[in-house]
Amino acid sequence: MTRIKLREECDKMFKIPQVRLDRGFELHQAEYEAAALRVLRSGWYILSNELDAFEREFASYVGAKHCIGVGHGLDALWLTFRILGIGKGDEVIVPANTFIASVMGITMNGIDATPIFVEPDEYHNIDPSKIEEVITPRTKAILPVHLYGQACDMDTIMAVAKKNDLRVVEDCAQSQGAKQNGKTTGTFGDVGCFSFYPSKNLGAFGDAGAVVTDDDDLAQAFRIYRNYGSEKRYYNMTVGTNSRLDEIQAALLRVRLSHLDELNEERKDICSRYLSTLTNPALTLPTIRLTCDSVWHQFVVRVKNRECFIDYLKEHNIGTIIHYPIPPHLQECYKYLGHKRGDFPIAEQYADEVLSLPLFNGMISDEQDYIIEVINKWQL
Repeated sequence: MTRIKLREECDKMFKIPQVRLDRGFELHQAEYEAAALRVLRSGWYILSNELDAFEREFASYVGAKHCIGVGHGLDALWLTFRILGIGKGDEVIVPANTFIASVMGITMNGIDATPIFVEPDEYHNIDPSKIEEVITPRTKAILPVHLYGQACDMDTIMAVAKKNDLRVVEDCAQSQGAKQNGKTTGTFGDVGCFSFYPSKNLGAFGDAGAVVTDDDDLAQAFRIYRNYGSEKRYYNMTVGTNSRLDEIQAALLRVRLSHLDELNEERKDICSRYLSTLTNPALTLPTIRLTCDSVWHQFVVRVKNRECFIDYLKEHNIGTIIHYPIPPHLQECYKYLGHKRGDFPIAEQYADEVLSLPLFNGMISDEQDYIIEVINKWQL
Protein backbone atom coordinates (compact mmCIF):
# COMPACT_ATOMS: atom_id res chain seq x y z
CA MET A 1 0.00 0.00 0.00
CA THR A 2 1.45 3.36 -1.01
CA ARG A 3 1.69 6.35 1.29
CA ILE A 4 -0.83 8.21 -0.91
CA LYS A 5 -3.32 5.36 -0.59
CA LEU A 6 -2.79 5.27 3.18
CA ARG A 7 -3.45 9.00 3.38
CA GLU A 8 -6.62 8.61 1.34
CA GLU A 9 -7.73 5.83 3.69
CA CYS A 10 -7.17 8.06 6.72
CA ASP A 11 -8.91 11.04 5.10
CA LYS A 12 -12.13 9.04 4.72
CA MET A 13 -12.34 8.37 8.45
CA PHE A 14 -9.72 7.55 11.05
CA LYS A 15 -10.23 3.95 12.09
CA ILE A 16 -7.01 2.97 13.79
CA PRO A 17 -6.77 -0.51 15.34
CA GLN A 18 -4.26 -1.22 18.06
CA VAL A 19 -2.25 -3.37 15.66
CA ARG A 20 -2.20 -3.87 11.88
CA LEU A 21 -0.21 -6.79 10.56
CA ASP A 22 -0.99 -6.12 6.91
CA ARG A 23 1.12 -2.96 6.95
CA GLY A 24 4.17 -4.90 8.06
CA PHE A 25 3.64 -7.39 5.26
CA GLU A 26 3.22 -4.67 2.66
CA LEU A 27 6.52 -3.03 3.61
CA HIS A 28 8.45 -6.00 2.15
CA GLN A 29 5.72 -7.83 0.25
CA ALA A 30 7.80 -8.88 -2.75
CA GLU A 31 10.49 -10.41 -0.53
CA TYR A 32 7.96 -12.39 1.51
CA GLU A 33 6.25 -13.72 -1.59
CA ALA A 34 9.55 -14.72 -3.18
CA ALA A 35 10.60 -16.54 0.01
CA ALA A 36 7.34 -18.47 0.22
CA LEU A 37 7.54 -19.49 -3.43
CA ARG A 38 11.15 -20.57 -2.98
CA VAL A 39 10.08 -23.01 -0.28
CA LEU A 40 7.02 -24.26 -2.15
CA ARG A 41 9.15 -24.99 -5.19
CA SER A 42 11.86 -26.70 -3.16
CA GLY A 43 9.74 -29.75 -2.41
CA TRP A 44 11.00 -29.98 1.18
CA TYR A 45 8.98 -28.37 3.96
CA ILE A 46 10.25 -29.62 7.35
CA LEU A 47 13.77 -29.48 8.85
CA SER A 48 15.63 -28.38 5.76
CA ASN A 49 17.76 -25.55 4.37
CA GLU A 50 15.56 -22.58 5.30
CA LEU A 51 15.41 -23.59 8.95
CA ASP A 52 19.15 -24.24 9.05
CA ALA A 53 19.79 -20.80 7.58
CA PHE A 54 17.37 -19.04 9.91
CA GLU A 55 18.87 -20.74 12.95
CA ARG A 56 22.37 -19.61 11.94
CA GLU A 57 21.24 -16.07 11.16
CA PHE A 58 19.18 -15.60 14.31
CA ALA A 59 21.91 -17.03 16.54
CA SER A 60 24.34 -14.58 14.97
CA TYR A 61 21.87 -11.71 15.37
CA VAL A 62 21.40 -12.20 19.10
CA GLY A 63 25.00 -13.27 19.73
CA ALA A 64 24.35 -16.88 20.78
CA LYS A 65 26.16 -20.04 19.75
CA HIS A 66 23.03 -22.05 18.94
CA CYS A 67 19.46 -21.39 17.83
CA ILE A 68 16.91 -24.21 17.63
CA GLY A 69 13.57 -23.50 15.95
CA VAL A 70 10.42 -24.90 17.59
CA GLY A 71 6.69 -24.73 17.02
CA HIS A 72 5.92 -21.66 19.11
CA GLY A 73 6.96 -19.69 22.17
CA LEU A 74 5.12 -21.83 24.69
CA ASP A 75 6.93 -24.91 23.39
CA ALA A 76 10.21 -23.04 23.80
CA LEU A 77 9.39 -22.49 27.47
CA TRP A 78 8.06 -25.86 28.55
CA LEU A 79 10.67 -27.76 26.56
CA THR A 80 13.36 -25.75 28.33
CA PHE A 81 12.14 -26.66 31.79
CA ARG A 82 11.68 -30.29 30.77
CA ILE A 83 15.21 -30.50 29.36
CA LEU A 84 16.68 -28.72 32.39
CA GLY A 85 15.02 -31.36 34.60
CA ILE A 86 12.99 -28.81 36.58
CA GLY A 87 9.77 -30.39 37.76
CA LYS A 88 7.66 -31.57 40.67
CA GLY A 89 8.78 -30.13 43.99
CA ASP A 90 10.92 -27.47 42.29
CA GLU A 91 10.19 -23.75 42.26
CA VAL A 92 10.72 -21.21 39.48
CA ILE A 93 10.65 -17.47 40.18
CA VAL A 94 8.55 -15.54 37.66
CA PRO A 95 7.07 -12.01 37.46
CA ALA A 96 3.52 -11.64 38.77
CA ASN A 97 2.39 -9.47 35.85
CA THR A 98 3.39 -11.55 32.84
CA PHE A 99 1.36 -13.21 30.08
CA ILE A 100 -0.02 -16.56 31.14
CA ALA A 101 2.24 -18.52 28.75
CA SER A 102 5.28 -17.66 30.88
CA VAL A 103 3.71 -19.43 33.85
CA MET A 104 2.30 -22.30 31.80
CA GLY A 105 5.81 -23.01 30.58
CA ILE A 106 6.69 -23.81 34.20
CA THR A 107 3.60 -25.84 35.09
CA MET A 108 2.38 -27.65 31.95
CA ASN A 109 5.26 -30.01 31.25
CA GLY A 110 3.67 -32.88 33.10
CA ILE A 111 5.93 -32.76 36.13
CA ASP A 112 4.51 -29.58 37.65
CA ALA A 113 7.10 -27.20 38.96
CA THR A 114 5.67 -24.38 41.09
CA PRO A 115 5.70 -20.74 39.96
CA ILE A 116 6.80 -18.30 42.65
CA PHE A 117 5.57 -14.83 41.80
CA VAL A 118 7.51 -11.61 42.29
CA GLU A 119 6.14 -8.08 41.92
CA PRO A 120 7.11 -5.92 38.94
CA ASP A 121 9.19 -2.76 39.16
CA GLU A 122 8.34 0.66 37.73
CA TYR A 123 9.46 -0.57 34.29
CA HIS A 124 6.84 -3.37 34.32
CA ASN A 125 9.57 -6.03 34.54
CA ILE A 126 10.38 -8.33 37.45
CA ASP A 127 11.79 -6.32 40.38
CA PRO A 128 15.30 -7.72 40.87
CA SER A 129 15.46 -6.37 44.42
CA LYS A 130 12.60 -8.70 45.43
CA ILE A 131 13.94 -11.94 43.96
CA GLU A 132 16.32 -13.04 46.68
CA GLU A 133 13.71 -12.82 49.43
CA VAL A 134 11.61 -15.61 47.84
CA ILE A 135 14.48 -18.04 47.17
CA THR A 136 14.14 -21.31 49.09
CA PRO A 137 15.99 -24.65 48.99
CA ARG A 138 13.43 -25.72 46.34
CA THR A 139 14.20 -22.82 43.99
CA LYS A 140 15.83 -24.06 40.79
CA ALA A 141 15.47 -21.21 38.30
CA ILE A 142 14.52 -17.60 37.60
CA LEU A 143 12.34 -16.77 34.60
CA PRO A 144 12.69 -13.05 33.81
CA VAL A 145 10.26 -11.79 31.16
CA HIS A 146 11.33 -8.85 29.00
CA LEU A 147 7.82 -7.43 28.95
CA TYR A 148 6.55 -5.04 26.26
CA GLY A 149 9.97 -5.10 24.58
CA GLN A 150 12.11 -3.65 27.38
CA ALA A 151 15.11 -5.62 28.64
CA CYS A 152 15.03 -6.63 32.30
CA ASP A 153 17.86 -5.68 34.63
CA MET A 154 19.70 -8.86 33.71
CA ASP A 155 23.01 -7.79 35.23
CA THR A 156 21.44 -7.79 38.69
CA ILE A 157 19.37 -10.91 38.04
CA MET A 158 22.41 -12.86 36.87
CA ALA A 159 24.34 -11.82 39.98
CA VAL A 160 21.51 -13.15 42.18
CA ALA A 161 21.37 -16.37 40.16
CA LYS A 162 25.11 -16.93 40.38
CA LYS A 163 25.14 -16.29 44.12
CA ASN A 164 22.36 -18.86 44.65
CA ASP A 165 23.40 -21.39 41.97
CA LEU A 166 20.18 -20.98 39.96
CA ARG A 167 19.39 -21.53 36.31
CA VAL A 168 18.15 -18.52 34.33
CA VAL A 169 15.65 -18.94 31.50
CA GLU A 170 14.79 -15.72 29.66
CA ASP A 171 11.33 -15.20 28.20
CA CYS A 172 12.15 -13.07 25.15
CA ALA A 173 8.78 -13.41 23.42
CA GLN A 174 8.46 -9.62 23.20
CA SER A 175 12.07 -8.47 23.09
CA GLN A 176 13.76 -9.52 19.85
CA GLY A 177 16.73 -7.16 19.60
CA ALA A 178 16.44 -5.47 23.01
CA LYS A 179 19.65 -5.01 25.01
CA GLN A 180 21.11 -4.19 28.39
CA ASN A 181 24.51 -2.55 28.26
CA GLY A 182 24.93 -3.71 24.67
CA LYS A 183 24.15 -7.39 25.35
CA THR A 184 21.06 -8.83 23.65
CA THR A 185 18.20 -10.41 25.56
CA GLY A 186 18.27 -14.19 25.42
CA THR A 187 22.04 -14.40 25.84
CA PHE A 188 22.39 -13.67 29.56
CA GLY A 189 20.94 -16.89 30.98
CA ASP A 190 21.18 -20.60 30.22
CA VAL A 191 18.44 -20.44 27.57
CA GLY A 192 16.57 -17.65 25.80
CA CYS A 193 13.01 -18.51 24.69
CA PHE A 194 11.47 -16.64 21.75
CA SER A 195 8.01 -16.44 20.27
CA PHE A 196 7.56 -15.39 16.65
CA TYR A 197 3.78 -15.01 16.86
CA PRO A 198 2.66 -12.74 14.00
CA SER A 199 2.27 -9.62 16.17
CA LYS A 200 5.81 -9.83 17.59
CA ASN A 201 8.55 -7.50 16.37
CA LEU A 202 10.07 -10.52 14.64
CA GLY A 203 6.75 -12.04 13.67
CA ALA A 204 6.10 -15.04 11.47
CA PHE A 205 2.90 -15.63 9.48
CA GLY A 206 1.64 -18.29 11.87
CA ASP A 207 2.89 -19.88 15.06
CA ALA A 208 6.67 -20.16 15.41
CA GLY A 209 9.32 -20.02 18.12
CA ALA A 210 12.93 -20.76 19.00
CA VAL A 211 15.41 -21.16 21.81
CA VAL A 212 18.99 -19.88 21.90
CA THR A 213 21.83 -21.13 24.08
CA ASP A 214 25.62 -21.30 24.26
CA ASP A 215 25.50 -24.78 25.80
CA ASP A 216 26.32 -27.49 23.24
CA ASP A 217 24.65 -30.26 25.24
CA LEU A 218 21.45 -28.30 25.76
CA ALA A 219 21.32 -27.40 22.08
CA GLN A 220 21.61 -31.03 21.07
CA ALA A 221 18.93 -32.01 23.58
CA PHE A 222 16.54 -29.44 22.06
CA ARG A 223 17.20 -30.73 18.55
CA ILE A 224 16.47 -34.29 19.63
CA TYR A 225 13.48 -33.52 21.81
CA ARG A 226 11.67 -31.30 19.24
CA ASN A 227 11.78 -34.14 16.69
CA TYR A 228 10.03 -37.00 18.54
CA GLY A 229 13.12 -37.59 20.66
CA SER A 230 15.02 -38.69 17.58
CA GLU A 231 18.53 -37.79 16.48
CA LYS A 232 18.51 -40.36 13.67
CA ARG A 233 15.30 -41.02 11.79
CA TYR A 234 13.18 -43.77 13.35
CA TYR A 235 15.65 -44.20 16.24
CA ASN A 236 14.11 -42.57 19.30
CA MET A 237 16.37 -41.80 22.24
CA THR A 238 13.67 -40.33 24.50
CA VAL A 239 9.94 -39.64 24.56
CA GLY A 240 10.07 -36.32 22.77
CA THR A 241 7.52 -34.15 21.04
CA ASN A 242 6.72 -32.73 17.61
CA SER A 243 7.68 -29.06 17.73
CA ARG A 244 9.49 -28.00 14.58
CA LEU A 245 9.67 -24.56 13.02
CA ASP A 246 8.57 -25.27 9.45
CA GLU A 247 10.40 -24.24 6.29
CA ILE A 248 7.91 -21.62 5.09
CA GLN A 249 7.87 -19.82 8.44
CA ALA A 250 11.66 -20.01 8.62
CA ALA A 251 11.98 -18.47 5.15
CA LEU A 252 9.54 -15.68 5.99
CA LEU A 253 11.31 -15.04 9.28
CA ARG A 254 14.60 -14.70 7.42
CA VAL A 255 13.09 -11.83 5.44
CA ARG A 256 11.82 -10.07 8.54
CA LEU A 257 15.06 -10.69 10.41
CA SER A 258 16.99 -8.98 7.61
CA HIS A 259 14.89 -5.85 8.28
CA LEU A 260 14.45 -6.22 12.05
CA ASP A 261 16.76 -3.40 13.09
CA GLU A 262 15.02 -0.90 10.80
CA LEU A 263 11.60 -2.16 11.92
CA ASN A 264 12.60 -1.77 15.57
CA GLU A 265 13.93 1.73 14.85
CA GLU A 266 10.59 2.66 13.29
CA ARG A 267 8.81 1.51 16.45
CA LYS A 268 11.26 3.47 18.59
CA ASP A 269 10.55 6.61 16.55
CA ILE A 270 6.80 6.18 16.96
CA CYS A 271 7.12 5.66 20.71
CA SER A 272 9.56 8.53 21.11
CA ARG A 273 6.93 10.78 19.58
CA TYR A 274 4.28 9.42 21.92
CA LEU A 275 6.55 10.11 24.88
CA SER A 276 7.32 13.66 23.83
CA THR A 277 3.81 14.76 22.78
CA LEU A 278 1.31 12.92 24.98
CA THR A 279 0.70 15.51 27.69
CA ASN A 280 -2.58 14.39 29.25
CA PRO A 281 -1.83 14.18 33.01
CA ALA A 282 -4.34 11.33 33.41
CA LEU A 283 -1.88 8.99 31.70
CA THR A 284 1.22 7.44 33.25
CA LEU A 285 3.67 6.97 30.40
CA PRO A 286 6.22 4.13 30.23
CA THR A 287 9.82 4.69 31.33
CA ILE A 288 13.06 2.95 30.36
CA ARG A 289 15.81 1.85 32.76
CA LEU A 290 19.06 3.74 32.10
CA THR A 291 21.10 0.60 31.38
CA CYS A 292 18.42 -0.99 29.19
CA ASP A 293 16.64 -0.29 25.96
CA SER A 294 13.29 -1.30 24.51
CA VAL A 295 12.25 -2.47 21.07
CA TRP A 296 8.72 -1.32 21.96
CA HIS A 297 6.66 -4.42 21.32
CA GLN A 298 3.85 -2.45 22.97
CA PHE A 299 3.39 1.15 24.07
CA VAL A 300 1.65 0.65 27.41
CA VAL A 301 0.23 3.52 29.45
CA ARG A 302 -1.56 3.40 32.78
CA VAL A 303 -4.82 5.22 33.44
CA LYS A 304 -7.08 4.95 36.48
CA ASN A 305 -10.44 5.41 34.74
CA ARG A 306 -9.52 2.91 32.07
CA GLU A 307 -12.96 1.84 30.91
CA CYS A 308 -14.06 5.45 30.41
CA PHE A 309 -10.86 6.12 28.50
CA ILE A 310 -11.35 3.03 26.31
CA ASP A 311 -14.92 4.10 25.54
CA TYR A 312 -13.72 7.59 24.65
CA LEU A 313 -11.08 6.24 22.28
CA LYS A 314 -13.57 3.81 20.76
CA GLU A 315 -15.93 6.70 20.03
CA HIS A 316 -13.06 8.24 18.08
CA ASN A 317 -12.30 5.00 16.22
CA ILE A 318 -9.04 4.31 18.07
CA GLY A 319 -8.45 0.71 19.07
CA THR A 320 -6.73 -0.45 22.24
CA ILE A 321 -5.84 -3.73 23.94
CA ILE A 322 -5.29 -4.52 27.63
CA HIS A 323 -2.03 -6.43 28.20
CA TYR A 324 -3.10 -8.07 30.56
CA PRO A 325 -6.39 -7.70 32.48
CA ILE A 326 -5.94 -10.61 34.93
CA PRO A 327 -2.56 -11.40 36.50
CA PRO A 328 -1.60 -15.09 36.46
CA HIS A 329 -1.99 -15.64 40.20
CA LEU A 330 -5.69 -14.71 39.92
CA GLN A 331 -6.43 -16.82 36.83
CA GLU A 332 -8.85 -19.68 37.41
CA CYS A 333 -6.37 -22.25 36.11
CA TYR A 334 -4.01 -21.36 39.00
CA LYS A 335 -6.55 -21.37 41.82
CA TYR A 336 -4.79 -24.44 43.19
CA LEU A 337 -1.81 -22.25 44.13
CA GLY A 338 -3.99 -20.59 46.77
CA HIS A 339 -3.38 -16.95 45.91
CA LYS A 340 -5.97 -14.23 46.46
CA ARG A 341 -6.45 -10.63 45.45
CA GLY A 342 -4.11 -8.43 47.45
CA ASP A 343 -1.20 -10.89 47.42
CA PHE A 344 0.59 -8.94 44.69
CA PRO A 345 -0.86 -5.41 44.80
CA ILE A 346 1.52 -3.83 42.28
CA ALA A 347 0.83 -6.48 39.64
CA GLU A 348 -2.88 -6.16 40.37
CA GLN A 349 -2.78 -2.37 40.07
CA TYR A 350 -1.02 -2.67 36.72
CA ALA A 351 -3.63 -5.18 35.54
CA ASP A 352 -6.38 -2.72 36.47
CA GLU A 353 -4.73 0.28 34.77
CA VAL A 354 -2.58 -0.77 31.79
CA LEU A 355 -3.65 -0.07 28.23
CA SER A 356 -1.75 -0.53 24.96
CA LEU A 357 -2.07 2.28 22.43
CA PRO A 358 -1.91 1.70 18.66
CA LEU A 359 1.58 0.70 17.55
CA PHE A 360 2.57 -1.08 14.35
CA ASN A 361 5.10 -0.91 11.58
CA GLY A 362 3.76 1.15 8.71
CA MET A 363 1.87 3.57 10.96
CA ILE A 364 1.82 6.97 9.25
CA SER A 365 2.31 10.33 10.95
CA ASP A 366 -1.29 11.42 10.23
CA GLU A 367 -2.58 8.48 12.23
CA GLN A 368 -0.30 9.23 15.14
CA ASP A 369 -1.18 12.95 15.00
CA TYR A 370 -4.82 12.02 15.33
CA ILE A 371 -4.24 9.62 18.23
CA ILE A 372 -2.19 12.18 20.15
CA GLU A 373 -4.70 14.96 19.52
CA VAL A 374 -7.64 12.84 20.71
CA ILE A 375 -5.83 11.60 23.82
CA ASN A 376 -4.62 15.03 24.87
CA LYS A 377 -8.21 16.34 24.69
CA TRP A 378 -9.62 13.66 26.99
CA GLN A 379 -10.93 14.86 30.33
CA LEU A 380 -12.02 12.77 33.31
